[in-house]
Amino acid sequence: MDMKVEDAMSRGTLSCRSETPLRTVARMMSEHSVHSVVVTDLDGVSERAWGVVTDIDVVAAAGEDVDERTAGQIAATELLTVAPSESLDHAAQLMTEHQVTHLVVVDRGDDHPLGVLSTLDITGVLAAD
Repeated sequence: MDMKVEDAMSRGTLSCRSETPLRTVARMMSEHSVHSVVVTDLDGVSERAWGVVTDIDVVAAAGEDVDERTAGQIAATELLTVAPSESLDHAAQLMTEHQVTHLVVVDRGDDHPLGVLSTLDITGVLAAD
């Protein structure tokens, strides 16, 4: 694949703060039909990606007291970031090596989240070729 992350990524992110209740995160995923929510934190100047909650993380927490859990507590998926200019091959390699299904696409200048690249985004590119 001779493509860049920016050619396949989903622009924009669905995000929440680390103290967001798990039930709210689950509702966000359900209402927007997405498989991940980026957990963000403010560093005093801008919003920065802090973690990722995936649908698998939510399912894993389902047996626990859902109303007592927060996004920050269940964000078990490793946060990996890529720049929009990086190759799609490199992004796919990162996903495979770290066994994750989502990468947060960030502006390398300030690490502000610009979007998300998922395994489904890459699958879509492969299907189109």
